Amino acid sequence: MIEVTSFRNQRIAVMGLARSGLAAAEALKRGGAEVLAWDDNAEKRAQAEALGVPLVDLGAADLGGIAALVLSPGIPATFPKPHPVAARARAAGIDIIGDIELLWQSRRGSRFAGITGTNGKSTTTALLGHILAEAGIPIAVGGNLGVPALSLAPLGEDGVYVLEMSSYQLELTKSLAFDVAILLNITPDHLDRHGGMEGYVAAKERIFAAQGARQAAVIGLDDAICQGIAKKLATSGHRLLPISAEHAAPGGVYIDGTQLIDDTERRHAAVLDLASLARLPGRHNWQNAAASFAAARALGVTAANAARGIASFPGLAHRQELIATIAGVRYVNDSKATNADATAKALVCYDDILWIAGGIAKEGGIASLAPYFPRIRHAFLIGEAAAAFAQTLEGRVPYTLSGDLATALKAARDAAKPGSTVLLSPACASFDQFTDFEARGEAFRRLVQALRSDTHR
Repeated sequence: MIEVTSFRNQRIAVMGLARSGLAAAEALKRGGAEVLAWDDNAEKRAQAEALGVPLVDLGAADLGGIAALVLSPGIPATFPKPHPVAARARAAGIDIIGDIELLWQSRRGSRFAGITGTNGKSTTTALLGHILAEAGIPIAVGGNLGVPALSLAPLGEDGVYVLEMSSYQLELTKSLAFDVAILLNITPDHLDRHGGMEGYVAAKERIFAAQGARQAAVIGLDDAICQGIAKKLATSGHRLLPISAEHAAPGGVYIDGTQLIDDTERRHAAVLDLASLARLPGRHNWQNAAASFAAARALGVTAANAARGIASFPGLAHRQELIATIAGVRYVNDSKATNADATAKALVCYDDILWIAGGIAKEGGIASLAPYFPRIRHAFLIGEAAAAFAQTLEGRVPYTLSGDLATALKAARDAAKPGSTVLLSPACASFDQFTDFEARGEAFRRLVQALRSDTHR
């Protein structure tokens, strides 16, 4: 765990005691701060109290003398309505920050790589961490991906913190200057939390805000919004490394056919055939590979070592993860696909799809997936969105209102034949039936493994 000393002998409030908030409270306490922590959930408070975290109801407490409020990223500070504690802090002129900002304040001697985007950021974060580790560079990987930032190991000057950054986290990160910042893509998501598309784009763009001329800005050019941001960065003195999976990106990294092209030194060098990588299927993953390669090069990894790291990447759980092939049928866990755009990236990779979808729908539902409907033989719909998804599919894709994941998987298995793909790619958040997308993916894994056991009896 990181010891945060920047608030030693000061009073600091922590609101939200899930993984990141609890780690922040412990790190601040170890660093000598007077911590006042709270969570609206009684169970979270009990867990924190058992660990010796001091609890104070921040909704009613005197906030005088509080140096900062550390807000968990899941708690709204502005839209759609600020949490009462955030509103009280803002009215009192108290700075509102997140755990990533505390990490930066505590480990400024280390290097930082930040990755954001609507889709692909988890895979890119894990892939970049893998490349750096394979090249012998000390790393710690976390942030929005898995391990809370302040639970990571302390690194020295040669180390790199590789951090997945959500739009929520970026809004709470005020001064971190990433040595390499990656923006993959932007499509509509989380609009209620940012007051609309303009606010969402502004939150994503913050990943470049504190950078100077010596630091690298890696940005995808495959959507119009990021193209506009790239033009702004090019005129503001940033060291720009463009990437693309669709067309040439002079001075950056891009895909030509199936070849990964390194043009960072203006040599148009083909370094890796991406068609051979079973763990990174589809052009969206090729964009992730291009971004990771560009970032690794900016951090001093040779082209050969970066290419080797991509080739040896084992893949990431819940992102088009092949769980098993049973009787010629592939079972793929893409639980991380919590919106239609992410699901589109999976649908384009397979044919004869038995699609398990549903949960809590995002704005727009699945109407944008219509071009991929011919790839779907049958859809098995679960969760709150099932009825709405059925209306979209009516007359275009056969469907079954399965209700829950276990029922959907059983029906999909019964409909499968050799060459089929049973694809869990929900295009929805998971919170109606699961605690998060990881829990949903693990449930799918267990159910598939049970199918395999039954088949082998």
